[in-house]
Amino acid sequence: MNEANFDRSADYIIVGAGSAGCVLADRLSADGQHEVLVLEFGGMDNSLFIQMPTALSIPMSSPKYDWGLHTRPEPGLCGRAVHQARGKVIGGSSSINGMVYVRGNAGDFEQWREQGAEGWGYADVLPYFQRAEDCLYGTDDYRGVEGPVGIGNGNNMRNPLYRVFIEAGRQAGYGVTEDYNGYRQEGFGRMDMTVRDGVRCSTANAYLKPALSRSNLTLQTHALTTRVLMDGKRAVGVEYRHQGEVVTVRARRDVILSASAFNSPKLLMLSGIGPRAHLQDMGVGVVHDLPGVGQNLQDHLEVWIQHASRKSGTLNGWLNPLGKLLIGARWLLFKTGLGATNHFESNAYIRSRAGLQYPDLQYHFLAGAIAYDGSSALQGHGFQVHLGANKPLSRGRVQLASSDPETPPDILFNYLDEVADRQAYRDGLRLTREIFAQPAFADYLGEEVSPGPAVQTDDDIDAWVAASAATAYHPCGSCRMGSDAMAVVDTHCRVHGIENLRVVDSSVMPTLTNGNINAPTIMIGEKAADHILGRTPLTPSAAPSWQAPDWQHRQRESVK
Repeated sequence: MNEANFDRSADYIIVGAGSAGCVLADRLSADGQHEVLVLEFGGMDNSLFIQMPTALSIPMSSPKYDWGLHTRPEPGLCGRAVHQARGKVIGGSSSINGMVYVRGNAGDFEQWREQGAEGWGYADVLPYFQRAEDCLYGTDDYRGVEGPVGIGNGNNMRNPLYRVFIEAGRQAGYGVTEDYNGYRQEGFGRMDMTVRDGVRCSTANAYLKPALSRSNLTLQTHALTTRVLMDGKRAVGVEYRHQGEVVTVRARRDVILSASAFNSPKLLMLSGIGPRAHLQDMGVGVVHDLPGVGQNLQDHLEVWIQHASRKSGTLNGWLNPLGKLLIGARWLLFKTGLGATNHFESNAYIRSRAGLQYPDLQYHFLAGAIAYDGSSALQGHGFQVHLGANKPLSRGRVQLASSDPETPPDILFNYLDEVADRQAYRDGLRLTREIFAQPAFADYLGEEVSPGPAVQTDDDIDAWVAASAATAYHPCGSCRMGSDAMAVVDTHCRVHGIENLRVVDSSVMPTLTNGNINAPTIMIGEKAADHILGRTPLTPSAAPSWQAPDWQHRQRESVK
């Protein structure tokens, strides 16, 4: 397109004001030398239900703040179409998620490096995690205290059940970790959340809103980006719809897609960049045949093991109109109490079997028995643990359902397609039962409500998982970083074969990290900002990471 045909221009155009997009908006505009435009389909985040941590289930299921995407019927989940909550608001999914802050295991990033993401090993990414953090526990070789993202523990495990869970893990023979985001992930310990002064610390609150006072940063809300504008194999701008009008913007430097693991590959394909045969089937002109676009899609599943409690004092005692009113009133007045936490205040990371180098199972412990989205709760007192198998081998894909930009993408994860993924839940349930059977839970442990004592065999467990497992809302991998034929971006997040076009969000992850993915997505935004600005990356960290001393022994056992 001729420059005169554009309605406006900017140095950098960022599509999506989500977990990575807000980071980029701040970092790319900070020196005042570049004009930055951020395009967000959603609106502002003024709702108290977004800002109040305990109200997380409300924006997650609200059409105003959630894209409302669903998968195709998933064969491994009894043909269920799974809701995929994604934030449609500034802050993106960091404004509607559970606020859980997990960097992942050091081994995850070594896996990235080994799969072609050179420069993204643990030593390389640790300084960027630190740069993002304002850790309320203080600083050391692993934590940062001067960054934008507030990290704390909600109510500091005031409910004794959180400490009971940690003690049960110790009694079961697992270690206790002082900081699973620090030297040692493996073990039982407190859980971090992105909450500061009792308020959700989304990337909108941490990065974007403080930066909006800059004259060189513009946020355009309610803007649906429809395609990247191309001149041959060079991205020159974007087209978006706003209030019924089509607007074109020229990018003097880069177009950056930070639109999610679903919408970033969708935008690439709508722009003619993707698998040739699929684009032709959709009637989209092929600009660049890039077969990996939309492939390698991954997600975490989780199941809930629920028990009735023999003692009162669980969160279920507050799930009545008066209890909710008191929680809300205290939060509105003081930003304290049960309104100021996501209630996941202790967690654990363990290995499901011998021979694993680092953990593959994650636990979020909740001092109550209630569905993650708030849709159902146990009658009476109870508690639960969310069990997730965090290193799935199953892979899915994102495709176009239509060439119409307003049509949702066609999503299929192929959950539990691999036998190893099903085995991880069999092992995980049995290990969970051993943990709950420890003396620490003796005063609390009532009947197992879910899955129930009748679920014992491998077939029983497989059927229960298929019928009840829910997404943990961690989609990634659909624009994988690497250098092979199926990679979509290089290690500077540049789209292979296309000039001036980058993808910066969870879609560039080669594999899932061992935990919730908001923290590594923020890190990706931090690190990519230095690449985009041509800055020397932060000096790699020399801090070591913990490895189980018996790993080699266990590995030998598993080979026998």
